[in-house]
Amino acid sequence: MPREIITLQLGQCGNQIGMEFWKQLCAEHGISPEGMLEDYATEGTDRKDVFFYQADDDHYIPRSVLLDLEPRVINHIMNSPYANLYNPENVYLSKHGGGAGNNWASGYSQGERLYEEVFDIIDREADGSDSLEGFVICHSIAGGTGSGMGSYILERLNDRFPKKLIQTYSVFPNIDEVSDVVVQPYNSILTLKRLTQNADCVVVLDNTALNRIAADRLHIDTPTFGQVNQLVSTVMSTSTTTLRYPGYMNNDLIGLIASLIPTPRLHFLMTGYTPLTTSSQVASVRKTTVLDVMRRLLQPKNMMVSTPVHRQANHCYISILNIIQGEVDPTQVHKSLQRIRERKLAQFIPWGPASIQVALSRKSPYVQTSHRVSGLMLANHTSICSLFERALKQFDKLRKREAFMDQFRKERIFQDSLDEFDNSREVLQQLIDEYQSATTPEYLSLGTQQTISKLNGSPS
Repeated sequence: MPREIITLQLGQCGNQIGMEFWKQLCAEHGISPEGMLEDYATEGTDRKDVFFYQADDDHYIPRSVLLDLEPRVINHIMNSPYANLYNPENVYLSKHGGGAGNNWASGYSQGERLYEEVFDIIDREADGSDSLEGFVICHSIAGGTGSGMGSYILERLNDRFPKKLIQTYSVFPNIDEVSDVVVQPYNSILTLKRLTQNADCVVVLDNTALNRIAADRLHIDTPTFGQVNQLVSTVMSTSTTTLRYPGYMNNDLIGLIASLIPTPRLHFLMTGYTPLTTSSQVASVRKTTVLDVMRRLLQPKNMMVSTPVHRQANHCYISILNIIQGEVDPTQVHKSLQRIRERKLAQFIPWGPASIQVALSRKSPYVQTSHRVSGLMLANHTSICSLFERALKQFDKLRKREAFMDQFRKERIFQDSLDEFDNSREVLQQLIDEYQSATTPEYLSLGTQQTISKLNGSPS
């Protein structure tokens, strides 16, 4: 029985990567831009109903909710060849259309005001599912709608559907460019608090690394949003292949997530993908054995997060899941894992099993690729905390001077005090500390010690 997943696309960035994701899914399942099954795809053994449902006329409709506070991106989607794919009742644009002005507090407050209307759509989608497994949220952490309204929706989803999984694909800002959003550090910290407390799994999509990969690996001098979003959609579609082309393992989201996240707070994942190509360039065909793919996935240059994975000796992998697609002989997988272990290509935590899990997945028969084997790595690595440290440094610079606070003070959540900033900073600092303590053998006993000290410190 398929476990359905509802996708929520929030803000400009969320809707742009969401659109690329649905284009990719339509291609992989043989669904036309209008949502009709192509003649050549009628015999497929894939599970379309995890992400799509069928209307009365056999039209496949994404289980997707498109939300934005300003109309530009959604209008672009609705004027594209894919306009008839979506359910128009699932497209929500704010009536006044003014956006959130790249301000977290404005997005959050508008989320509160629009709560009833937005959750009417989400509840309707949830009621239409036989066995809903959870929600996937696409958004950016640095703007106004994806971060502010996204934060509010994340909190409410957790209250309303406490037993459902929430996975996010969260886009982190590019630190190599001077941002035109001066309050970006505030927006990021406030969103990261909600991602830490309310999401079950966060796939970190780091614009700094994505632009680096586009320039260095794909040789595109000035990558466009479209080209970077294509990289993102590749990661998103590959990370869901085992749900859509079921095998005997990893058939649902919990199966994927459970093996990667040993303790609740350490749920920020980085990704790597190989071999990389864009649709516009003809791939230079390289040898792709399972070992080649798995070895390349461990190379920092294929990582889609700009953290020094191998530069700091104490940082290590908590867990790795490789999703290998294509013509694969399982004995090759065992040999490759053995070789990686012998050469110590990956350094693991001292308090848990040093295991690379491998999920074998079929490729879509409708999408031609020049590579026999391709792979996606989802990795939980302690160096992800350097991204958070960078965000904290930028935040502290602004916070010390109380710069650009006026727009925040206008909203109800900050009218009485600015405690929410300091509270968010504290949550993020605790997360960084936890990732750093995860590199030590004492990590598991830390929780016990903290519980004991709390009990001793509390009045009996």
